[in-house]
Amino acid sequence: MTKEQQTQIEAAAFRGLVAHLQERSDVQNIDLMNLAGFCRNCLAKWYSAEARRLGLDFDYADAQQAVYGMSIDEWKRDYQQPASEEQQRRFEETRPQHAQISGY
Repeated sequence: MTKEQQTQIEAAAFRGLVAHLQERSDVQNIDLMNLAGFCRNCLAKWYSAEARRLGLDFDYADAQQAVYGMSIDEWKRDYQQPASEEQQRRFEETRPQHAQISGY
């Protein structure tokens, strides 16, 4: 496998993950964080951090638009549910395992 092929495969896998998360708007970010230690916002942060590293004019809000398929305000309005006490407790409990994103 060439480096270019690897990059193409990784990009396709990322697009597949993003498309799946856009289809699964019933899955809350806090549940993703509690289970896997990352969420849609983490993907947007990784995305925008790399764009910044490359010197592109593409900020976190742009990256959220790319990941969510809409503005974060639209997503929150249409899909975000209030976190339960149990979800919040679990979030704090799992915090040491959450994704570390340079620059955020």
